Amino acid sequence: MEIERCLNDGSLVISPFEGSCLNGAGYDLRLGGDLAMSPGVHKLVATLERVEIGEALVGTLYLRSTLARSGIIASLALVDPGFRGQLTVSLFNAGSNQFSMAKNDRFLQMVLHSLGIKTHRPYMGKYQDSQGIVDTRQ
Repeated sequence: MEIERCLNDGSLVISPFEGSCLNGAGYDLRLGGDLAMSPGVHKLVATLERVEIGEALVGTLYLRSTLARSGIIASLALVDPGFRGQLTVSLFNAGSNQFSMAKNDRFLQMVLHSLGIKTHRPYMGKYQDSQGIVDTRQ
């Protein structure tokens, strides 16, 4: 699937978009704020980007290897067809050192997959149109 085509035809929106974050299989999402984590600490973080995933696309999130090599573990999920908003991700510092990143640093890769046809059940869940860090919604 060609990501640029999806961006151009509107089936994928990434805002703010940074061309240097685009790669062969996806897009590197950036951190929405500064982050400092001591060992053994869990934090929720948000992406800088707001994404809008078309109904014939699905995104898979992967932690960038630099974070994993520093002992950071992430709880990641699919970005469902039809989702709109900033993404909230759970990070845990399983390493033995303090870990920090600055706002705008790349920390996730979102790999995009074509479904072939539009889903009949686009995302309409409780996290639609999320802004910033969103805690658990009951």
